[in-house]
Amino acid sequence: MANSNKHTIVLMQTSQSRATRTFMDYESISQAMDGICGLYERKLKELNPTLRNITYDIADLYNFIDGLVDLSALVYDNSIQGYLPYDRQWIKQRTFNHLKRLASNR
Repeated sequence: MANSNKHTIVLMQTSQSRATRTFMDYESISQAMDGICGLYERKLKELNPTLRNITYDIADLYNFIDGLVDLSALVYDNSIQGYLPYDRQWIKQRTFNHLKRLASNR
């Protein structure tokens, strides 16, 4: 799967404050989507510290993604020897595919 191991940088801003701008980098698109899901899961754990098992559906994850002030990804493309930008919608589609794959592997 050639698509899976493309270096991916996730750019994110969680609130109106510019100080909340950050980035995370991953070895693959799949790892980046896993990272975004992990961010949401950590937030759920903070909000529900007494729950042992936290479950959520794709709509909850989309609400989290939409609630971020900014979210985009830069994915390395060998053919141009550079990074291509992708928007929030692309990330939502990719996280959906990622979670679907995880669910089918259980």
